[in-house]
Amino acid sequence: MLAEMRIQDLGVIDEATLDLHAGFTVVTGETGAGKTMVVTGLHLLSGGRAETSRVRSGKTKAVVEGRFENLSGTRAAALATEAGAEPDEDGSLIALRSIATDGRSRAHVGGRSAPVGLLSDLADHLIAVHGQNDQLRLLRPTEQRAVLDRYAGDDIAKVLTRYRSVREEWVAVAAELADRTARARELAREADLLKLGVQEITAVDPQPGEDEELVVRARRLSDAEQLREAATGASYAVSGSPEGDPDVPGALGLIGEAQRRLSGSEDPRLRELEPRLVEAAVLLTDIGAELTSYLDSLDADPSALEQVLARQAELKSLTRKYAADIDGVIAWAASASEKLAGLDTSEEALTELAARRDALAVELAGIAAELSEARGHSAEDLGKEVTDELSGLAMGQASLRITVRPKPADATDPHGIDVDGVRLHAGPDGVDEVELLLIAHDGAQPLPVHKGASGGELSRVMLAIEVVLAHTDPVPTLVFDEVDAGVGGRAAVEIGRRLARLARSHQVIVVTHLAQVAAFADRHLVVDKSAAGGVTRSDVRTLDESQRVIELARMLAGMESTESGRAHAEELLALADGEKHDQSLSGRPRPSRSKRRPT
Repeated sequence: MLAEMRIQDLGVIDEATLDLHAGFTVVTGETGAGKTMVVTGLHLLSGGRAETSRVRSGKTKAVVEGRFENLSGTRAAALATEAGAEPDEDGSLIALRSIATDGRSRAHVGGRSAPVGLLSDLADHLIAVHGQNDQLRLLRPTEQRAVLDRYAGDDIAKVLTRYRSVREEWVAVAAELADRTARARELAREADLLKLGVQEITAVDPQPGEDEELVVRARRLSDAEQLREAATGASYAVSGSPEGDPDVPGALGLIGEAQRRLSGSEDPRLRELEPRLVEAAVLLTDIGAELTSYLDSLDADPSALEQVLARQAELKSLTRKYAADIDGVIAWAASASEKLAGLDTSEEALTELAARRDALAVELAGIAAELSEARGHSAEDLGKEVTDELSGLAMGQASLRITVRPKPADATDPHGIDVDGVRLHAGPDGVDEVELLLIAHDGAQPLPVHKGASGGELSRVMLAIEVVLAHTDPVPTLVFDEVDAGVGGRAAVEIGRRLARLARSHQVIVVTHLAQVAAFADRHLVVDKSAAGGVTRSDVRTLDESQRVIELARMLAGMESTESGRAHAEELLALADGEKHDQSLSGRPRPSRSKRRPT
C-alpha cells in the first residue's frame, strides 16, 4: 500500500505530505485548490508522462515521493530488487519522481537512480488510477479480456495455462518446420559439406597429439646418423670399448680402478670415499644401459622416414581446412557430427514434423474451444453483476454486456488454427476477442464502453467492475478521480457505500466534491489554498472529526458556519459510520465464489 506521499512545487502545491489510510482516504477541497495535483502526483509516481508546465511557477523542478509498505514477497518487491533498489530498515520502499523545467525527468527507487519505466512497471502491480481522462486500462482489449479472466478465476486460469503450454510447443514446432522447409536446399548443402568433412577426417583417423609426436619422430629419423654417432661416443665414454680395449676403459673402468686403489689404502679418510664411488658406478651403469637402448631404437631406415613424412602431409591437409592442430580437427569432427544430427532435411523428417504440428494444432483447437466456452459463461455472469452495481450508481437504466467473439484468421496467418471448422487466430491468450459494451438505456444500441459512456459514467463503470472484482484484482491501491461527476443525492450515497466496501479489500484513494462520498472515508484530507504577497499556494491537511463536520458542511451547500449545515454533516457522518459498522458485522457484502478466488 501507499502509506505516504510528499509533493513539492507541483502546480499550486508548495509542499505537502499526504498521510494515507490503508482503507478509504478521501481528498476534498474547493475548486482550484489543487486537488488535481494530488492525482497528477500519483500519475508521476506511476511513471506517467511528465509535463514541465506542472512545475510550480518560479521553481526549477517538482518532486513527488511515495513510501510503499507491506511489499514483502510481492512481484513489485522482486522488480525493485532486480533493479538494485534497497528497502528501508522497516521494509518500506521509497519511490521518487522529479521533473525539471528544462524537460528532464528522473526517477529513484529504494535510494537508487532508476529508469522512469521502472516506476511504470511497479505501478502495474501497485496502483490503478481511474479518472475521467484515465480509463486506458479499461479501454485496452487485452485489459477487457483480463477483467473477464480475473472474474472467472480458476475456471479459466487452469484452461489458459494448458492452452499456453500447448501453444508454445505448437509455435516452436511450426517455426522449425517452416525454417527447415524454406532452407531445405541451403541446409542440404550445409549437411553435405559437413558429411564430407567428417568422412575425410574419419578416413585419416587422427589421434590426439599425433601431429606433435610425428614432428619429434621425423626429426629423429632425419638426424639418425648424427644421433647414433653422439650416442655411441657417449656410450664409449661411459662404459668403455665393447671389445674390452684397455686403452678405452671408459668412466666405469676408471671408477673401478679408483675404487680398487682406495679399498687397499690404510687411511680411513680415503676408504670413506669408496661408497660414493660405488654410487657413481651404479648411476653410470644405468646411463650406459639407456644409451645402449637408445642406439638399438634408432631407425635409419629411409622408408620409415618416408612413412612419417607422408603421415604428416595427411594431417597437415586436415589442419589447413578444419583447425590449427589435430586436437582442434578432432573437436571439429565431433561438433559437425552433432550438428548433422539436427540437420535432417529428409522427407521423412519433414513429414514427422508436419504430423507433430498438425496434432498439436488439433489439441490446441480443443483447448481453445473449452476456453471460449468458459469465457462465454463467465461473461454473462460478470455482465449481470456489474449491471446490478450500476443501478446504484445513478445509471439505473444502463446495463453492461460482455461479448466473447472468435478472432478470425486469414489464410496467411501463421498462427491460424481450425476450431469447429472455422479458421481463427490463436493468440497467446486464446482465440477470443472480448469487448465491454454499454447499453445506456432500454432500447439503446450496445456500444463499446468508451463510446457509450461519458467521462463520469466511464469512471462509474470502472468502479462497478472494481467492486465486483474486489477479491481478484492484484493491484492493492485504487485511485478514483471525480468518479462521482454528475451525481448527487442518493446515488452519491451509493457511490460512497461501494467505495467503503471496496476499501475492505483494497486501499482506496478518492478525489471528490461530494460530501455523501467523503463521509464514508476512513481518513479525510483537504487541500487548502491561500494567497499572500501575491503568491498563491496550497497545502494538504488531515482533518479530525470536528474539522470533518465543517468541511462536509461546506461541501453540502457552503454552510460550514451554520448550525443546520453542521447538523446535516453530522447526520451524514452518522449514516456512513452506521453503514460501515453494519458491513463489518455482516462480513463480506458479496460472498466470493470459489471460482473467483485468485490462484
